[in-house]
Amino acid sequence: MGSATTQALGEIAAALSATSGVDLATADELFTAARVVGASSPLSGALADPSASSPSRAKVVADVFGRDFSPVTVSLLTTAVQQRWSRAADLVEGIEELAIRAAAKADAAADIEGELFAFTRAVAANPSLELALGSRLGDATAKGRLIETLLTDRTAAGTKLIVASIVQQPGERRIRQLLSRAMRIVSDERGRAVATVVTATPLTRSQANKLATLLSTKYGRDVSLNTVVDPGVVGGLRIQIADDVIDASIASRLADLRQRLAG
Repeated sequence: MGSATTQALGEIAAALSATSGVDLATADELFTAARVVGASSPLSGALADPSASSPSRAKVVADVFGRDFSPVTVSLLTTAVQQRWSRAADLVEGIEELAIRAAAKADAAADIEGELFAFTRAVAANPSLELALGSRLGDATAKGRLIETLLTDRTAAGTKLIVASIVQQPGERRIRQLLSRAMRIVSDERGRAVATVVTATPLTRSQANKLATLLSTKYGRDVSLNTVVDPGVVGGLRIQIADDVIDASIASRLADLRQRLAG
């Protein structure tokens, strides 16, 4: 990710935080905009063209989306296209990220991170489902309907919207990669981080609370836990937060010992 894109993502996240009236309809429109812009190279090129003036790019947004989208959505899209992006494709992903953040903001009481994690695990356990959702040849609308069928009525509306939307535009990205990215974005929007904890046996409530507190202190922000029980780790824990991995499992120590003995 280029430095221009990094700065642009920060600007649109700040704009969303300062915007009132954001609801799931706003998020839905932003997802639609990402698909429209992503499907048209001339449009994405025009909106991400650094040589074009900000007013001209804003006019393109108004001409394409102003009639059908709410003023809140149009304002957020205008902010997005007025940033400098390292690549036109980054603008598309930026609008998609803005949509995910909007869904997280609109459905603030829902456990979207936990539900995204559960669905990611379900996809990982079902190769046929992963192939169906990740294929670039499948009909996008049909994928969205499939998600609506798969996710139960107990699933939060924000979670359904995020999953149904991102599977319709996978690009070169794997579906689990998309879901993990969405989970990180939702957590960041809510001011916390998510740790994936792999353990041989389930953690007790006390152990989970203590671990969350330790990780929160270490990373300087609230940390929520997604736990995976895997007897293969034998004992101990394997923890991943974003790109950081803390592997204190017995399996890891045994592997390290075998490597040293082999050397």
